[in-house]
Amino acid sequence: MTPPTAKAFRNPRAQHGFQGRSCSIISVGAYVPERVLTNTELSRMVDTSDEWIVTRTGIRERHVAASDQATSDLAAEAARQALERAAIPAEQVDLIITATVTPDMPFPSTSCLVQEKIGARRAAAFDIEAACSGFIYALEIGQQFIMSRSYDTVLVIGAEKLTGIVDWTDRNTCVLFGDGAGAAVLHNRPGSHGLLTVCMGADGSKGNVLCVPAGGSRVPASTDSVGGRQHFIRMDGKETFKYAVQAMHAAAKEALARCELDISQISLVIPHQANLRIIDAVGERLGARPEQVFKNLDRLGNTSAASVAIALDEAVSAGRVKRGDLILLVVFGAGFTWGAAVIEW
Repeated sequence: MTPPTAKAFRNPRAQHGFQGRSCSIISVGAYVPERVLTNTELSRMVDTSDEWIVTRTGIRERHVAASDQATSDLAAEAARQALERAAIPAEQVDLIITATVTPDMPFPSTSCLVQEKIGARRAAAFDIEAACSGFIYALEIGQQFIMSRSYDTVLVIGAEKLTGIVDWTDRNTCVLFGDGAGAAVLHNRPGSHGLLTVCMGADGSKGNVLCVPAGGSRVPASTDSVGGRQHFIRMDGKETFKYAVQAMHAAAKEALARCELDISQISLVIPHQANLRIIDAVGERLGARPEQVFKNLDRLGNTSAASVAIALDEAVSAGRVKRGDLILLVVFGAGFTWGAAVIEW
């Protein structure tokens, strides 16, 4: 991809007199399970077809974790790769933040389990839950620790085993989701602005539009809740689509405005990979050229908090992101939650 012709931008944090050090993503990693579930295979499980799925979502296949793989296993694989690429031993990690809606168990946190798996013995660890927006939320949290000099090395992970909470009898949702994990190592990189700005938002009044109704304190697990299939994802697709496009566009515009950037200066837009029509609608509203917008939805489906993390790893590995490029990440998830980040790579 041709790099942007103009690199001039405003650093919002410096503009407001912030004296903390900058925070950069110095390496990324990703992992997806080996098993691939195609639309054709799904059509033998539920009343659907490849044409129906592709037309409505743009998804052709997704990866499915093995029965003995949990979210922490996927997360650990991505984390190891990111640390190896950064040439940083796990023992030097100060903090692990994992964004997920599919933890191994209610507690302890998935981050604690990852800490043990990768040998990051001195790291603090906790999870956050912001659904598909989780990775950007986690980036902003991790950045605060770097900028304030509380920690030097933060490992941020987005990981999901969504196939464990989909209702395989519901063709409107089971075709959408896949499993995977992505990780980023945050560190100060002298001479680089790194994460320029992160915009986040939420609207809790729409919490019931996309949710798993049971399994928490409101509806504890019971024979009735299991029998009523209340432990699986439920979604109002039309409402989700409408709010996703509006919120992602608004968040992206705000992030660009904070940095006094035009979309033409962005090398790559990496949106949450939920639905091809959402991705295209957001890109068109932003005025992005088709080649500016990264897509891997057709191969992976919606991996929630792992989505933009995996996409970023793929973009870097493919050479679509180079040092000094400006990148726009934009997400939307249950809650509703949303966010956008501008990064100087």
